[in-house]
Amino acid sequence: MAKRDERFAKIYSQGMVTLSEIWVDRKTGVNYFFHKDGNAGGMTPLLDRDGKPIITTVYDEE
Repeated sequence: MAKRDERFAKIYSQGMVTLSEIWVDRKTGVNYFFHKDGNAGGMTPLLDRDGKPIITTVYDEE
């Protein structure tokens, strides 16, 4: 897991070669989805059904 002073925190991870992760921006609360398959990958904000970014209002690490 990320250190408290880092801007982004990884809150979910699945896979190894084909990797899916969810990251939270600690400053804005916006959630991002990252997917990698081999040498290709991409990141995009997670959106709700209305097309608005999913925002985590409070993120506390254990």
